[in-house]
Amino acid sequence: MPSPTAAGVPRRAFGRSLAALALLLPLAAFTPKENLFAPGAKLWPRWQAHDPQSRERIDFTDWDRLLMTYVMEGEGANLFDYAAVTAADRQALDGFLTRMAAVPISRFARPQQFAYWINLYNALTIRVILDHYPVETIRDIDISPGWFADGPWDKALIEVEGEALTLNDIEHRILRPIWRDPRIHYAVNCASIGCPDLRPTAFQAEGLDAALDEAARSYVNDPRGVTIREGRITVSKIYDWFYEDFGRSPESLKAHLLRYAEPELAAQMEAIGKIHDTDYDWGLNAARPSG
Repeated sequence: MPSPTAAGVPRRAFGRSLAALALLLPLAAFTPKENLFAPGAKLWPRWQAHDPQSRERIDFTDWDRLLMTYVMEGEGANLFDYAAVTAADRQALDGFLTRMAAVPISRFARPQQFAYWINLYNALTIRVILDHYPVETIRDIDISPGWFADGPWDKALIEVEGEALTLNDIEHRILRPIWRDPRIHYAVNCASIGCPDLRPTAFQAEGLDAALDEAARSYVNDPRGVTIREGRITVSKIYDWFYEDFGRSPESLKAHLLRYAEPELAAQMEAIGKIHDTDYDWGLNAARPSG
């Protein structure tokens, strides 16, 4: 997910070319400045290594247990009960991340790697929130380096195979450019209400494709993904921030949404045709108010 500036514009890729403006013109209803400054998928070649013959599996049991304990269904979104996390479970999360840091991930097959990076991203995000809780939004955790730091996304949080990694590295330099799957945006969670749900169980290599489809359907058919009101379609800002991942054209984005939309929603979208606006709620996905 993007790390916004105080003005609400994602700030993680200010170096993107102005040529990207050409991609924005067809989506005039969206907010081009946000699309322009959203982080692009830029491959870190070092992480392309994998072993297609490997049959080794990564154990996500501890992360799975934490999710099942603290993720709960709220009104309109899955919530995490940060306030209830015990000292023992904080220690368990730290232990899980320590074990993940020790995994020689380059020696695993692609499906195991895919699940690994998604779970690692989400577990690191939860730890960041717990380390600074209570907060109203993840945007308040300004630990990224630099004068214009905003949020935790550019702070090195873990070392894997000798490389210090940030959340941005995992999402935009590993997951997006290697797998090129827009459903990644339904899997990685930025601890916000507007984000696709934090799954109540860990992602596993086995059944990962079905789990990603399920996450996509859940979000597209939720008002956070697509809302229709008074003949106007509003979609999540995720589709604007990462327009390039959804086909780089209004037609491709629409086809993506229709692929996962339930029949009634799909019929309404077809009848209206045009996407009019975007929205996103940065409020923390906490099960109870902070304080």
